[in-house]
Amino acid sequence: MDVTLHLAQDPEADRLLGRSPLAALTGMLLDQQIPMEWAFKGPATIARRLGADDLDAHLIAAYDPEAFAAVLSDKPAVHRYPGSMAGRIQQLCRYLVEHYDGDAEAVWRDVGDGGELLKRLEDLPGFGKQKAQIFLALLGKQLGVRPTGWREAAGAYGEEKSFRSVADITGPESLTKVRAHKQEMKAAAKSAKAAKSAKKPSA
Repeated sequence: MDVTLHLAQDPEADRLLGRSPLAALTGMLLDQQIPMEWAFKGPATIARRLGADDLDAHLIAAYDPEAFAAVLSDKPAVHRYPGSMAGRIQQLCRYLVEHYDGDAEAVWRDVGDGGELLKRLEDLPGFGKQKAQIFLALLGKQLGVRPTGWREAAGAYGEEKSFRSVADITGPESLTKVRAHKQEMKAAAKSAKAAKSAKKPSA
């Protein structure tokens, strides 16, 4: 795994994401309730604060929880909720140590097909179906991991040039398109919620 990604919109952070499977998984885990670039810049910030040039699942899994939370909480914080996200990253690393000997790439290395890969990703702590499908699409579209049926397993996120998620971000222009799609989805959800509330009979 050694490609150029453009998810953090920061050269150093993007280089790490492109060469480190654990950094890519961690960035995906952090990608909630904060801007995408902030989330995917997180792995490089954590590695730097740990005095390393990459993330190490064994090291993070064994790290003192309070000390690791402090690593994420230092200004500027890695996430809006650094304490809870520190716990989630440690859970992910402990799972990887237990099931894959700390080798994040083993999650998708030699996988049989897209369905099996989706199942493996869904089994990761902090990864629901949507997050797993987005990461699967990222693997297929940008990281060269394309087992049989990967697009189908990734659902709508696997569609070519769908601009639905981080899987489609290759630069500033595509980032703008993905952000616009997310805003449209939020607006539609808000509108649907308002319509549902309006239909409720008053007490």
